[in-house]
Amino acid sequence: MSSLIRALKKAIPQRSPMRLAWHHAKAFIAATLYGFPARSLTVIAVTGTDGKTTTVGMVLHILRAAGISAGALSTAFLRVKDQQEWNQTQKTSPSPFLIQKFLRRLVRAGCTHAVLEISSHGLVQGRVRYTWPIVAAVTNVTPEHLDYHGTMEQYRADKGLLLRMLRTGGTKILNQSDESFVTFNTIETTHTLTFGSASTSDFWYSDVRETPEGVRAVLHTQGTALPIALTIPGSFNLENALCAIACCRAVGIAPEQAVPALRSFTGVAGRMEHIDEGQPFRVYVDFTVTPAAYEKTLTTLRATLAPDMRLLVLTGSCGDRMREKRPIVGRLCSELADIVVVTNEDPYTEDPQKIIDEVWAGIDQAQCEAHKIFDRREAMEFLFSKAAPGDAVILCAKGADTTMWTAKGQIPWNERAIARELLRTQKYGVTQREAE
Repeated sequence: MSSLIRALKKAIPQRSPMRLAWHHAKAFIAATLYGFPARSLTVIAVTGTDGKTTTVGMVLHILRAAGISAGALSTAFLRVKDQQEWNQTQKTSPSPFLIQKFLRRLVRAGCTHAVLEISSHGLVQGRVRYTWPIVAAVTNVTPEHLDYHGTMEQYRADKGLLLRMLRTGGTKILNQSDESFVTFNTIETTHTLTFGSASTSDFWYSDVRETPEGVRAVLHTQGTALPIALTIPGSFNLENALCAIACCRAVGIAPEQAVPALRSFTGVAGRMEHIDEGQPFRVYVDFTVTPAAYEKTLTTLRATLAPDMRLLVLTGSCGDRMREKRPIVGRLCSELADIVVVTNEDPYTEDPQKIIDEVWAGIDQAQCEAHKIFDRREAMEFLFSKAAPGDAVILCAKGADTTMWTAKGQIPWNERAIARELLRTQKYGVTQREAE
């Protein structure tokens, strides 16, 4: 039976009406089976290319700080009140049966609000149908998953499906600083709130100050200026914060209440997560996968370094999707980092060495010190051995994943735990630079 299903999947195009009809039928069956639980919830949905998981975490944090009983489903985690578990599927929008079952769990636990991270695949395939969001937010849209969507125009159109799912009286939240704004702003909804760096946005920021420990700025909204402080680095996280504040404003939580709540937000596991085991250099684990995310993340970390300190990056690329981004990722790493190690990531059914070579093809070895190390654990250990006091190391792509996808299926892989183990058991960063 499984071989028959695999054969059918190969024979029927991903976006064929027959295949999509099957997906949509499954969504209806799942919602019926679990009693259409979204009817009893205030659903806030977040889509976009980058920043979705962090934004979902921020929204949930603000809701809980306001005394609202809520849960969330994201790429990294599932949360029901105080109970959190990892998303073992590693899919932003898993099967509709898992989604509807999760929403019923929230209802039975007494939750009134649900925060859902939504993927473009989930929208096209109808996995998130019958969730009826009252708020739909788009963080940004940059080139990604074009192997599935084909063009950026189609990618934006597919993301826009979320805005068309809004309940009557719903609010769309748009990034006015993103190129997608013009497209999404034409989709009619009852209410619209905007955020970004432009002073014409409903929520905008100024006076940005970045440090390795976080970022500070001034939030402006409706003539009010509020100091905002995040304990996670990156000016790009200000946009995530403003998106979250706008989402919460749409369900009745004032910015004056949301902004102080974010001071205690410590981030989401695997999203610019600082790994500290007493080593004399900084280590971060992040779900950086798109070229836009690489540019933002590496630029941010570069700006936090003291003079003569170095940025070291672990990179790679995912299999079975968007091959054209691989040399772009390699180029960006060589332009923005001092030491680059290309390694295995999630090869799926592709030859992992071929993926590494395609990333490597974009690296300019005249701009950085570059290495290819197939085994990811060895690559991490090597990168740590090259780091000196004051340097910054970022391990890109795996984030909070607990498995790695290979041709044989999922194998255990917890990058956060492995990084901590290596840093605890080895004495890194004391004499490396002198030895070099």
